[in-house]
Amino acid sequence: MTARNAAVLRQLAVWVGVAAGLAAVFAAYQNPHLVVDLATRVWACF
Repeated sequence: MTARNAAVLRQLAVWVGVAAGLAAVFAAYQNPHLVVDLATRVWACF
């Protein structure tokens, strides 16, 4: 594998990871109770 192919695969892996992270956040926000629970936990830190 050439250095260029390795760089392209690394960049593709990063984009797939970012897309998976965004999809997970989107899926988490489909449950309103989770959003309220997270907001309560963050508010409790202050």
